[in-house]
Amino acid sequence: MLSDHHEGAPPAIPSAFNLAAHVLAGGAASDLAFDLIGGEARLTYADLRAAVGGATLALASRVPPGGRVLMRLGNSLNFPLCYLAAISADLVPVVTSAQLTAPEVADLAAQVRPALAVQDPDLPAAPDVPQVTAAEFRAFCHGPAQAPVQGDPDRPAYIVFTSGTSGRPRGVVHAHRAILARQMMIRDWYGLLPRDRLLHAGAFNWTYTLGTGLMDPWSIGATALTLAPGTDFATLPDLLRAHDISIFAAAPGVYRRLLRGSGRIDAPALRHGLAAGEKLPDTLRARWRVATGTDIHEAFGMSECSTFISGAPDRPAAPGALGRPQRGRRVALLGDGTAPVPRGEEGEIAVHRSDPGLMLGYLDAPDDTRARMRGDWFLTGDRGEMDADGQITYLGRADDMMNAGGFRVSPIEVETAMARHPAITDCAAVECRVGAETSIIALAYTGEAVPEADLAAFAEARLARYKCPRNFTRVASLPRGANNKLLRRRVRAQLEGSS
Repeated sequence: MLSDHHEGAPPAIPSAFNLAAHVLAGGAASDLAFDLIGGEARLTYADLRAAVGGATLALASRVPPGGRVLMRLGNSLNFPLCYLAAISADLVPVVTSAQLTAPEVADLAAQVRPALAVQDPDLPAAPDVPQVTAAEFRAFCHGPAQAPVQGDPDRPAYIVFTSGTSGRPRGVVHAHRAILARQMMIRDWYGLLPRDRLLHAGAFNWTYTLGTGLMDPWSIGATALTLAPGTDFATLPDLLRAHDISIFAAAPGVYRRLLRGSGRIDAPALRHGLAAGEKLPDTLRARWRVATGTDIHEAFGMSECSTFISGAPDRPAAPGALGRPQRGRRVALLGDGTAPVPRGEEGEIAVHRSDPGLMLGYLDAPDDTRARMRGDWFLTGDRGEMDADGQITYLGRADDMMNAGGFRVSPIEVETAMARHPAITDCAAVECRVGAETSIIALAYTGEAVPEADLAAFAEARLARYKCPRNFTRVASLPRGANNKLLRRRVRAQLEGSS
């Protein structure tokens, strides 16, 4: 049997569609849509629709259809409201991290060429881009409303950025239809129901939070809860109980911090946890089960297709496996050609081009987009093995991409930034394991010895915090092959051996 797994059909795609309209149709007017724990923001579904409708009209009056809106917003309610309003107005929001430095923002803006930026005053702004302040945007939400603009479900809806292997972040363009693919996640990962109260512990500008924490609960009329900035994760066990949380979602690093205490977590309403962004260690899963009496269901995906392999309450992952392809998805493990390998053999995880959640392509990079396709398959760059039941075990990356708290980071991007330091003659960035459940980005460098604090400050001025190395090690030389190619595995082994 070949490792080409598909069962069920994907959701039907209507001929006229708007992603925001789909999300906003979920709940009854009086139902609670959003609650900010530790803050004062609470919205019913009527409040949510009114706010998005008002911002839709204001943005549509300022930007022509299809124009791009750069989102430079922190972790506030403005973020999802701006995202939905731009899409509702038939504009294309560009989702960016609040951690980006001024040079990174300038580079992204040069790629995107936005017509407008919605700008938080505390964040670096894109040069020469017309701005709407965060306060002005919030005033839009109280104005007269405009209904969502319907159109071709394959037209661009939003852009997110992902680290490219070339070292320069690249835009990933998604269609309005992408939200329909998330119905498969709701069923075969979350087990989400309209009565659920889902708490996500991430920031809004992370696509995992934006999708799993907000868009998906709203799509079915559930209640989405998030944490106010600065919330102490040590208080999470009490918050789970006090707010009757039924589903908790976070990256593995948050679970690790939450479980630092050895006691039991008393959360009677909790049904299960969700994890994504990086591989969940089995030890962490076991500790959560002891503490809460519930399971963590893990999902695997990427910016280009969100999550498509997962375990779920009624379809748990086998021990050591990621889970199965969600029903309606077609996933295969490919060998060197376009044919899937036999089950039980290693191959590259690939998603069929028919998946409604698959990106339209990389922004202004058709060659890069074509390079990720092999026949009818999109190549993820991740290796795996599929068993007879369709369960997929993750075997690692096929390239050198690093994972920092759920974000994929190109080592070349880190090396390019750090190589500008006048004392560094050569450097290599690698992901190093520093414990059974923890890994960090580390930098090995040659040249003059530099205090670690100085190198950390140099990195923070040029890279988003999640891209910055957490360890700096001076070495006599970096291992390279006969063609001068850097041997990253040897660098990693050297650094892990010296820790």
